Amino acid sequence: MLLAGIAAGKSLPKTPAVAPPELLMDGGRRLAFERNFSSAREVKTKRGFWTKIKDAVAGEPEYRNLVRPYSVAEDSKGRIIVTDPGSYGVHILDFAQQKYKFLSRYDAEVAMRSPQCVAVDQQDNIYVTDSEAGMIFEFSPDGKFRRTIGSLRGGEGIFKRPTGIAVDSAAGRIYVSDTWRNKVYVLDMQGVVLASIGKAGQRNGEFNFPTELRLDGPDLFVVDAMNFRVQVFDRAGAFRYTLGGAGDNALLYRPKGLGIDAEGHVYVADAFQNVVVVFDRQDHLLYYFGKQAGIGDFELPGGLSIDSSGRILVVDGYHKRIQVFHYYGGAR
Repeated sequence: MLLAGIAAGKSLPKTPAVAPPELLMDGGRRLAFERNFSSAREVKTKRGFWTKIKDAVAGEPEYRNLVRPYSVAEDSKGRIIVTDPGSYGVHILDFAQQKYKFLSRYDAEVAMRSPQCVAVDQQDNIYVTDSEAGMIFEFSPDGKFRRTIGSLRGGEGIFKRPTGIAVDSAAGRIYVSDTWRNKVYVLDMQGVVLASIGKAGQRNGEFNFPTELRLDGPDLFVVDAMNFRVQVFDRAGAFRYTLGGAGDNALLYRPKGLGIDAEGHVYVADAFQNVVVVFDRQDHLLYYFGKQAGIGDFELPGGLSIDSSGRILVVDGYHKRIQVFHYYGGAR
């Protein structure tokens, strides 16, 4: 595949007048930029006559903006869910239905103070790790708070710093990375810890600040941030292989979010290089995209999600927006 990056633009409009060129690859594969968004205003594009009259008299309502977006996921209805520790909450953006909802429990007795990563289960329940509270917050598909997982009496959580999360609905398992403990915990759906994976270190199966998680088929992918790699385990926690790693030929420097496309390629956002790096399962670099400042490019990319159609969502942290791409390729 072609080793190349998307050409950098020189301005930062939300909808570019001229889209950046597509990234063309072998076998007819291509990557196209679609759009970016940063506000609830972009969800509610249709406004009726009387709404326009009201806005003309009283002024348009204030719309929430992304303040410090961190992680992104998509549910079965195509709704985009974005954690935002800068706003102490979670944005749910439904472009198809032109609806927006903001989830917050900042003033609750058990407060959500620093939402980090997000995952959804087969029923579209929403699970959010909170690195400061040390627990997981679960919400129903319509955004109603359901419970906390991992909470103790007094409001403390059992985790030191929970970050990445992945849900295996079929097996009834929740996987959570605890960055400060250098472990990945395996929980049942009631929140009981069944097992842990890894310990501090640099060898295979050991971690140095694990962060994001992703499940794909039989595999559990773990971003091993300060070992500059992604480690792959089976769902029982047995080590399988790594992608990236330190050394003279290092390809990852500050790995953050990751996703897997329909061909099994692994995408890793690198917040130091300001790119998304794409590997195959044999640890070969296929291509990368993004650079630093313009439309289709990133500064401090973070969370990343890929749906079954090939739509890629990338959190562009410094610019407080989500960038949307589409990968067109073959299927596995």
